[in-house]
Amino acid sequence: MKSPMGALWNSFKIAFSMYSKVPMPSSPWDKENMRYVMCFLPLVGVVSGGLSIGWVALLKVLHLDGGGFGLGSAVLTLIPVAVSGGIHLDGFLDTSDALGSWQEPEKRLEILKDSRAGAFAVIMGCVYFALSLGVYTTFLDTALGDRRLLFQLACVYVISRALSALGIVTLPMAKNTGLAAAFSDGAQKRTVAVTMVIYLVVCGGAILWLDPLPGGSCLAAGFLTYGYYCRMSQKNFGGITGDLAGWFVQVAELVMALVLTVAAGMGGV
Repeated sequence: MKSPMGALWNSFKIAFSMYSKVPMPSSPWDKENMRYVMCFLPLVGVVSGGLSIGWVALLKVLHLDGGGFGLGSAVLTLIPVAVSGGIHLDGFLDTSDALGSWQEPEKRLEILKDSRAGAFAVIMGCVYFALSLGVYTTFLDTALGDRRLLFQLACVYVISRALSALGIVTLPMAKNTGLAAAFSDGAQKRTVAVTMVIYLVVCGGAILWLDPLPGGSCLAAGFLTYGYYCRMSQKNFGGITGDLAGWFVQVAELVMALVLTVAAGMGGV
């Protein structure tokens, strides 16, 4: 039997090897190692947030922090995708195809498994990146004058993943096979749920402490998006899947960044 620390370390490695492109040693996907994988998913968001803060700092050093669309907002848009290796974006695109089909839940689940990208995936992918570029361009114009907004954005990447992991261990599965079902079945669900609540309390408290108006608006947007995700997945798919969990991460990040940016602008930050 493995030691508790050994099992935690293996769970950490599995989480990062699955949900990020951060190089990690291999670890067997056995029952003991799968128990706490979801506990470490939000830490991938810490990497995205840290790189985003570092990127903006580099822009200042290189004197590339002028306003308007440019290299700064383009890279800021791509950092979370690069860190995750596009796994959440893949779920977003597959879910867009399934939702755009207007089929019955069983047929939608079949579309999720199709590796081919349909028209709705392409359209929604273009819409997503166009909106992201607009959001991060406006965000940079505001955030370059106030570092608090950068740290709030870093918290967004953690919160989106904490809510996604919370859904995996608390919401019904649409099917008994697949990545989400494997992680849900193998998880120490109570421990994972409590850990996610801790992440949410810490990051939520930090966002509010940094600046209450944009922080509170951002948190409200995140939880409302989560509520919509719960209802949408149950209504259209009969539960959640790994693709739907990825869809939620992408949508929650964009919605929270948008609301954070708008609220900060209205507050005169």
